Amino acid sequence: MPHFEVERYELYVRRYRIEATDEVDAVCRVYRDEGTPIEGSLVYVGVGNDYGMSVSEALDLADALWEIGAITSVDIIIPSIRSVREVDQGEEI
Repeated sequence: MPHFEVERYELYVRRYRIEATDEVDAVCRVYRDEGTPIEGSLVYVGVGNDYGMSVSEALDLADALWEIGAITSVDIIIPSIRSVREVDQGEEI
């Protein structure tokens, strides 16, 4: 049986500590990567269904997933999937 590597978008949150004049300044500094991540604050939130593989790049895959009911629409993206590729069984993960 073949082996596949599937990349999936997942959402995580992390808290940052930042010195700033106000909330707007704090957010802007984090956008500029000036914040210090708080150790141990990374938390899994859920699957990133708003992101996905373009249906136009994988129309056959999207159609097959829709046919078996794995996805509910063949719109713009295949929800949460970034890529799928077949790999050799001996290939390192």
